[in-house]
Amino acid sequence: MKKEHYNWPITILLIIGILSFIVLPLYMALMIAIKDPTDMNHILALPKVLRLHNFTDAWKMTEYPRKFFNTAFITIVNLFFTLITNSFVAFAITRNRKKSKFFRFMYYYFISAMFIPFSVIMLPLVVQANTFHLDNIIGITFLYVVFGLPMNTFLYCGAIKSIPEALDEAAKIDGAKPLQIFSYVIFPILKPTTATVAILSFMWTWNDFTMPLVLLSDSKQQTLQLAQYVFKSQFSVNYNLAFASYLLVLLPVLIVYIFCQKWIMNGVVAGAIK
Repeated sequence: MKKEHYNWPITILLIIGILSFIVLPLYMALMIAIKDPTDMNHILALPKVLRLHNFTDAWKMTEYPRKFFNTAFITIVNLFFTLITNSFVAFAITRNRKKSKFFRFMYYYFISAMFIPFSVIMLPLVVQANTFHLDNIIGITFLYVVFGLPMNTFLYCGAIKSIPEALDEAAKIDGAKPLQIFSYVIFPILKPTTATVAILSFMWTWNDFTMPLVLLSDSKQQTLQLAQYVFKSQFSVNYNLAFASYLLVLLPVLIVYIFCQKWIMNGVVAGAIK
């Protein structure tokens, strides 16, 4: 039996890179969050006195329950409508690209939007959002669904393209309508890609800072990310409470990623490469 050979120098370098760029920042954030402000001379050192009530203070200062509800509402509602609408749009485009110039144009139109930075359209978006009264939780949720279309269309189209059209034709012979074909035949096959779109959309919406910053002016409708501003005063930043708050915001999405990373990788391979 042939022995496997490992490139140990490369392996060691990868381990060092993982420790330097992932584990070390998380460790530093945790150390700052559990320290007293007077114990900040050596950031990497363990705290002399454990100060866990930093998390309690951060919870109160950011109004965590209200901001958590706002963020969760935007994320969950966006996730629901994203999976329904974006997958069906991709199905319609994929099955009609060869037959219709309109659907071919729509495909390249959505894909081209992936290359436009948000900063380019930020100011016009603010003006339009104010005009159509979209500068609130409901409006920003709708905008997340729209802005997610380019990437999600790319993923879904790659997956749907690999599904034989013979399945559609067989369903048509049995009397199924296009919506029924998609709901009962195509969509169940798209589980890996749907899992990828769901998890990536969840992480993007939960962690996004820029769009809520420019659209949500009412403090009662702020998300958790906007609430981090409370720790920044005119001349200084309360780093201990700030990092405690950062960890509270990071925890939900970290839990989701840990339990769902298998579906992320499988879905990206099934949806993008095929």
